Amino acid sequence: MKRGFLLGKFMPPHAGHLALIGAAQALVDVLTVLVCHLPDDPIPGALRLEWMRALAPAARVIGHGEVVPQAPEDSPAFWPIWRKIIAAAHPEPIDYVFAGEAYGAELARQVGGLFVPLGGRVLGLAEDPVAGLSASAVRADPAAHWAYLPQVVRAYYRRTICLHGAESTGKTTLASALARETGALIVGEYGRSHCEAHRGPLRLDDLLLIGRAQSAMIAAAAEWAGPLLIADTDALMTAAWCEMLLGTRPAELMAAPKADLYLLFEPDLPWVDDGTRFFRDPAARHRFAMIVEQVLVDAGVPFLRVSGQGEARLAAARAAIGAMR
Repeated sequence: MKRGFLLGKFMPPHAGHLALIGAAQALVDVLTVLVCHLPDDPIPGALRLEWMRALAPAARVIGHGEVVPQAPEDSPAFWPIWRKIIAAAHPEPIDYVFAGEAYGAELARQVGGLFVPLGGRVLGLAEDPVAGLSASAVRADPAAHWAYLPQVVRAYYRRTICLHGAESTGKTTLASALARETGALIVGEYGRSHCEAHRGPLRLDDLLLIGRAQSAMIAAAAEWAGPLLIADTDALMTAAWCEMLLGTRPAELMAAPKADLYLLFEPDLPWVDDGTRFFRDPAARHRFAMIVEQVLVDAGVPFLRVSGQGEARLAAARAAIGAMR
């Protein structure tokens, strides 16, 4: 039986890591992967361990989170410490030590295995988009490396923007403009299609369905989205509608999944009747705008205001998204 070993921080795991693990697993009967982490790492170690167990289910994935020297120059006891750590993670004899960088040679000598130099840097392929990919480059610009990230890592870095505002505040128009600029996927407004399909007074059951359907649409679209997902609305907006129309704000809607940032569109555009709108009266429109804002405050979500006409409105939305990203 051949046993293999490799270690890394996997901060975050990317295509280069998974290619290394996949090749290593093809060469051994049992592969042990040691996920190393420290308390102040930018991505929590427990999360990376969870990711790696999901991404390498056939391997024995073990975590190590004690504060120890990270390089030989940090301490004369570096190798004795790490021999002990590796022996605890892999008490059986190690046949192959896999690594994508030159440090693997000394690591193999220290633990008694044969160095198998898989991977981009040790093979001189640092410019290859997979073999030479570095986790620090991914952390610096996840969007630029999106094609080489597994879904769990994409979900970690993806940001959802929700457009939030009273009627006739330009949300749908701005969503299209922002999507053209950013390449983001848009999740449309289920409530509009619901109202067009079922004309008549909205009851509580209708509004709860609208909120649930909107949340479901956002979740389903996220799997196909890039670094940015734009939601034309979400369940918090449905909660505002519920309060305005029925005088109640259901806890279910307030507890629905939240976006990373809300753009609160001010009611400073002319009201336009598109066939599904309710509040032409200025006093009613103002009251609705107050409810819409209070819902965000009470939900405790981050939001930025968007106002102005034409290009100024788009620029305000663009700046808000740029500051978040």
